[in-house]
Amino acid sequence: MSDQKYTNALISETSPYLLQHAHNPVNWKAWKPEVLQKAQDENRLLLISIGYASCHWCHVMEEECFEDEAVADVMNKNFVNIKIDREERPDIDQIYMDALQLMTGSGGWPLNIVALPDGRPFWGATYVKKKDWIQVLSQLKDLYQTEPEKVLGYAENLSQGIREINKISNTDNSNLLSADQLQDMVKDWSAYFDTFLGGYKRAPKFMMPVNMNFLLHYGSVQNDKDVLDYVHTTLTRMAWGGIFDHVGGGFSRYAVDTKWHVPHFEKMLYDNGLLLSLYAKAYAQSKNQLYARTVRQIIEFLEEELLHEEGGYYSSLDADSLDEDGNLEEGAYYVWKEKELISLLGEDYPIFKDYYNINSYGFWEHDNYVLIRDAADSVIAEKHNLTVSELAQHINSCRQILKQERAKRKKPRLDDKILTSWNGLILKGLTDAYRYLGNNHFLDLALKNAQFITSLLMASNGGLFHNFKYGRSTIHAFLEDYAAVIDGFIGLYEVSFDERWIEKSRKLLDYALENFADESTGLFFFTSKNDAIVIRRTLEVADNVIPSSNSMMALNLLKLSKFYPDENYGNRLEKIVLSMQKNIAEQPQSHANWLHLTLLLQKPFYEVAIVGEDFEDKASEILKEYLPNTIVAATSKEGQIALLKNRFIPDKTNVYICEKGACKLPLTQIEEVLKQLR
Repeated sequence: MSDQKYTNALISETSPYLLQHAHNPVNWKAWKPEVLQKAQDENRLLLISIGYASCHWCHVMEEECFEDEAVADVMNKNFVNIKIDREERPDIDQIYMDALQLMTGSGGWPLNIVALPDGRPFWGATYVKKKDWIQVLSQLKDLYQTEPEKVLGYAENLSQGIREINKISNTDNSNLLSADQLQDMVKDWSAYFDTFLGGYKRAPKFMMPVNMNFLLHYGSVQNDKDVLDYVHTTLTRMAWGGIFDHVGGGFSRYAVDTKWHVPHFEKMLYDNGLLLSLYAKAYAQSKNQLYARTVRQIIEFLEEELLHEEGGYYSSLDADSLDEDGNLEEGAYYVWKEKELISLLGEDYPIFKDYYNINSYGFWEHDNYVLIRDAADSVIAEKHNLTVSELAQHINSCRQILKQERAKRKKPRLDDKILTSWNGLILKGLTDAYRYLGNNHFLDLALKNAQFITSLLMASNGGLFHNFKYGRSTIHAFLEDYAAVIDGFIGLYEVSFDERWIEKSRKLLDYALENFADESTGLFFFTSKNDAIVIRRTLEVADNVIPSSNSMMALNLLKLSKFYPDENYGNRLEKIVLSMQKNIAEQPQSHANWLHLTLLLQKPFYEVAIVGEDFEDKASEILKEYLPNTIVAATSKEGQIALLKNRFIPDKTNVYICEKGACKLPLTQIEEVLKQLR
């Protein structure tokens, strides 16, 4: 028997965010066809509130409004109230976020929408105070009762706008962006670069791994020293910053200041998956040990805090945790007071103090410090008459002491739902970590994660599910799930050379082509043709913190067209790229993953086949190099992939470098192979 005064329909959901609201007095429902049908049958307005588990202002609004009986009374009498976890239902979130931006010019969460019974919105806002909330809901209810035609007209115009802003116009342009155009775009973009602290010249600062991945690629192949310097400044400052958890590893969401110091303390799986890939590639390109250490510490965090026993990864850790007085406080788990550090670290404290700035530079508020670096190891080592390796021993010892101490604190809340798309990003991150750092444990984690995806996230019809919790999946996958998992499986093939992974990626691509394709543009819709939609089927093309599902699919098509040249993937890719030229040219900064693809299409792209007994050693020599314009296939004798067929010669391990299917004479010396690939 529950001691809770109220329980609503969300109690039967699996999302931690929805379950947080299951005992509100508001009569919440989850987004389901039967709920929408009931609203239409009764002609009741929908009140749709969208958030996610680690969203601070979502918690504030819940406390002020949704836990209040007077507010709940107004909501329950006049609306069908629907709660949505945006991470579970990105398809719905996209529609209503676009609506809010059309109505108000800005967006954010909590995202609160009032819509007609059929789901067409006519009012929206983010966080609203209790008094204003009651007032506006009463006004909207009255307006719908007294002037329904006015409301209907506004909702229809808004719906038209929601459809229009997502249109990709087919152009007659048959030319890809040129190298000169790309150079001009990067030059214009660089006006925003903060070349001293990294990121953009503004606060808050977001990490934007998609942008950095493109700029690392661009700087490397164009030999652009300024761009590379900017990328490495950014990556160094991020890894030094308070945005990185120096005690437990892993990155927080974003920094509220210009020096990456004080983060919004939530830790998201997707950030850490993308940053894992980025730092591994940056290590391969630069051999900077800070990047290798950052990769290892991200994985340490993932294993300790987000790993499901069967190999999947949970979604996030909340920003808030209980402080020593039992109050929920942002960052309480992560911050330190000076007297605490002196007492814990003893004679190592002076070194630690200089290393992590227990001074005005590292001070936050309420006597709390957020650990932040501001100098290279060599500078601190010299100051304390230590070698760099001796300094590392002292700092590691301090880290372990603080980690043990921190374990006594109340941990932030865990969002333990598992999302397929984010696990695909982690899989790719782990394969890149193994590829460039060569630690077998990283490959083991990747294989375990891939096994989790194939055994627990795949549907019997060959498709995927989007979510997993309590042993069940309730939502069909979206394009982002297919895009990320295909990319992860390709990455896993390229480090394991087990052909079942490349074959699985091909089957998932074929499933997506069958169920998500938009024939007019070549692009892919966000939702399957078999799933219900509101207002439109979205074409998600703009890259943000996470690459867009369509730019990821375009890159998947590029790679799989090389592995499977007899399929029609190359033609499909060409159609997509031509459809996107106008968007990319008009807003290059919002299309960084498309720019990454553009660069791959402008430059030579190599297919490397390694065949013979010694294929693993030769492959690992090639793979640890940063070669963004190369795919690798390898086998001991005969492979099923076209690239590997009829190439086996007994007692020899040959390396073939091919371009568009045409191969040069085989090579045996890796130095010569690398010379040609570079």
